Amino acid sequence: MTLRPHPLALAASCALNPLALQAQTAPEAPRPPVQTVTITAPAPLGEKDHLPQAQAVDAATLARRKLGSSDAAALLDGQPGVSLNGAGGVSALPAVHGLADDRLRVQVDGMDLMAACPNHMNSPLSYIDASAVGQVKVYAGITPVSVGGDSLGGTVQVESAAPLFAAEPGSWVQQGELGGAYRSNGRAWSADTNLTLATDALSLRYSGASTRSDNYRAAWAFKDPASGSGAGSSLPADEVGSSAYRAHNQALSLALRQDNHLLQLSAAYQDIPFEGYPNQRMDMTSNRSTQLNARYRGQYDWGELQAQAYSQRTDHRMDMGPDRDHYGTGMPMDTAGRTLGASVQASLMSTPDELIRLGAEYQRYRLNDWWPPVGGTMGPNTFWNLNLGQRDKVDVYAEQEQRWSPQWSHQIGLRLSRVHTAAGEVQGYNDALSSLWGADAAAFNAADRDRSDLNADLTALARYRPDGQTLYEFGYARKSRAPNLYQRYAWSTQGMAALMNNFVGDGNGYIGNPDLKPEVAHTLSLSGQWQAATATDSVPVDPAWSLRANAYLTRIEHYIDAQRCGFGQCGSGNLSATDSFVLLQYANQRAQLQGLDLSGQARLWDDGAWGRWGLNGVLNWVHGRNLQTHDGLHNVMPLNLRLGLSHALGGWQQTLEWQVVRAKTNVSAVRNEIRTPAYALLNWRASWQLNDSMRLDLGVDNLLDRRYSQPTGGAYLGQGSSMAITGIPWGVAVPGKARSWLVGARVAF
Repeated sequence: MTLRPHPLALAASCALNPLALQAQTAPEAPRPPVQTVTITAPAPLGEKDHLPQAQAVDAATLARRKLGSSDAAALLDGQPGVSLNGAGGVSALPAVHGLADDRLRVQVDGMDLMAACPNHMNSPLSYIDASAVGQVKVYAGITPVSVGGDSLGGTVQVESAAPLFAAEPGSWVQQGELGGAYRSNGRAWSADTNLTLATDALSLRYSGASTRSDNYRAAWAFKDPASGSGAGSSLPADEVGSSAYRAHNQALSLALRQDNHLLQLSAAYQDIPFEGYPNQRMDMTSNRSTQLNARYRGQYDWGELQAQAYSQRTDHRMDMGPDRDHYGTGMPMDTAGRTLGASVQASLMSTPDELIRLGAEYQRYRLNDWWPPVGGTMGPNTFWNLNLGQRDKVDVYAEQEQRWSPQWSHQIGLRLSRVHTAAGEVQGYNDALSSLWGADAAAFNAADRDRSDLNADLTALARYRPDGQTLYEFGYARKSRAPNLYQRYAWSTQGMAALMNNFVGDGNGYIGNPDLKPEVAHTLSLSGQWQAATATDSVPVDPAWSLRANAYLTRIEHYIDAQRCGFGQCGSGNLSATDSFVLLQYANQRAQLQGLDLSGQARLWDDGAWGRWGLNGVLNWVHGRNLQTHDGLHNVMPLNLRLGLSHALGGWQQTLEWQVVRAKTNVSAVRNEIRTPAYALLNWRASWQLNDSMRLDLGVDNLLDRRYSQPTGGAYLGQGSSMAITGIPWGVAVPGKARSWLVGARVAF
């Protein structure tokens, strides 16, 4: 068989270069009644045989969650095994089975975006508005090496709306949509638009979104109005300081299609003029980011080729927002991040029952973090928190799926990775002040700062399907992750400088450790799925009932936890403090996480007169422990349960959801982590499809106006003298939102 390169494949190779390739799912038509054409190809083993199957958030759930927030991370809320760690209002940090932030692989349109901030304020999901999201997938169990890498937990994949094409040659599609929402708590509003112009071979799409909010309110007076010392704002006792935000996102994409080939080119721009952080000591006063992305997917006789190349440029600034003490000068902090990435994956169908994936990935990351002088001991020079930071990663992987009987199939994969990190010399505000800046800077500059980590990931998963209603999966994974730049290279033991390096929201200060080793996690997982019988043996679209259970055990070698800082300027009292914020240094230790996810749904009633009634539920339990210190792991969500009662009749749909969370008592003592009480919330969502082009959305969050503190929301730092370790009272957790009325509308044209 002679294979000739396809014109679009040649175009892709020119645009991407030979290394710039990555996988993408086939685009889907966003909605009827517009007639569309998408590229599809039958999966070699059949969709139900792929191992493992990702958890996909269905379209109705996406629409319901978009009403409550413009945060793309909020679309994951309620998925089995998933929780959210509090951050700013633009984007929370997802956690899967107790592992969050850099310990997950989070992709936006296939791009591995990097946080360029010592507080991780610009996390990957902050770069896409919820209104622009078309698809969300979560790999919460054994994650294949083809979608994992440089992570310990699962993988989160968020995709923009798929390209739309006309059905017939010579015809045109002109389509648009306008949407908006208002949320009473914080007087928050959002507006978005998308416009598409397409033929059968070309699709041009523009999308834009803006959102803003004032500070939100808690359901009770959780603090003193003038919380913290200094000249910050005096806010009402129920107002959560530094929780306001404003954000704008725009994207333009071009898709070219011919036969079984698709090439997508896109550019996105983000401008966040302000975003407050109630669990950090700083606020984001500007974040501007530009992303360029090129993706190719093609079907050939031998299988499928997927490719991608992308770049990101981020310019980020922090300072004191209006609710904090400015000290008369403020404290500007600037960060510049540059990311280049490329990947290629070939899926080879050697036999009808075997699929082999081969792939390679490359990522180049550069980071500078500097703090301009403001006078006094914070001058006359620029403070270099991280100078010429480098993190380069090269991966190769191979993966095999095989069905070796009607009941049994397996997947096995191996990924090899090399991660190189380095950093240039640093300086303090005034190195002549040796006890403040000079001694720490000199010690850091004299040390070897070049590190290379060779990592290996291995996954092995087996599936047993005795019949069309039952499925069992069991597997093992070895996953590894190299430390990020701040974990290795944050160098100052001076209290104020250390407090500025914190991406977990606990109010403590962190100092890096150049000798950190990569984390290595070993996971055993067992899951089962059961569902009602259907007329055929194929996977039913909507069974009368279904149940899924997943149990797992993860042991992590060289887990990057923290130990009290007892050197430099940390002070001896820091070692024994139990009721204050403290200074910590990153350290390799051993940890264990074990847990259980349960999820299910049942159809209760379905007829023309009363409509369709259903019940769904998700229960998550995870317990984390530091095996070396016998301490709890930080920011692990306690036992929680969600039950939802849904109803649909004609164009009317509604859901009443009950959320119950157990008290958080298993905390990290080394961090003086704050305990939180148990709580229960009731939420309601409804939508009314007036016609083919108009929809009205309604809802109420925290319907009964219950008071609660977010178990993974961190410490409240939204007011006062946040640069001083004693400038804000310790022991107050960030509260959850009081009752909020929601209304939204969408118009298609």
